[in-house]
Amino acid sequence: MEAMNLFNKKEQIKGIIESLLFIAEKPISTKILLTILNISESHLKEIIFELMEEYKSRNSGIIIIKIEDSYQMVTNPEYAEWIKIFQKIHTHNKLSEQALETLAIIAYRQPITKAEIEKIRGINSDYAIKSLIEKKLIKIVGKKELPGRPFLYGTTKEFLKLFGISSLNELPGLTDFQKINAA
Repeated sequence: MEAMNLFNKKEQIKGIIESLLFIAEKPISTKILLTILNISESHLKEIIFELMEEYKSRNSGIIIIKIEDSYQMVTNPEYAEWIKIFQKIHTHNKLSEQALETLAIIAYRQPITKAEIEKIRGINSDYAIKSLIEKKLIKIVGKKELPGRPFLYGTTKEFLKLFGISSLNELPGLTDFQKINAA
């Protein structure tokens, strides 16, 4: 029975170490781990070595590395090619602050012209609009009955999907934002 308790305790310590290394932005020193876990240094090193071997034996996507007297959880360099692909896709899908601002204006004021967007923002919105169209978050929904017949912009189904809503009626009301800003 005591051997089972020791095994469970060891597995729990492994879990704690994994959790700490996972959330840490920088390597965690042995000293900090010892303080948190309240175990001997030899026991700590043994457990970390076991974790390293477990990750290695199953060709894990993450590994633990030792940096001087600290440890850090990092991605396995064997998978760098796939990580680079993900980063390209993820970076491509990020929206700039200007694009988010433009998207919010379009979402709440649609259909709206580029000139109307720029009047609200106070700056040129060509790039933001182009970026939002490329990401399929907005589209041209018509032309305004004005001289020059400027395009009218509105949001797309992709916009609804991205924000987890099924219709524009689910957008928070502008009064909700005023309450948040007042708080």
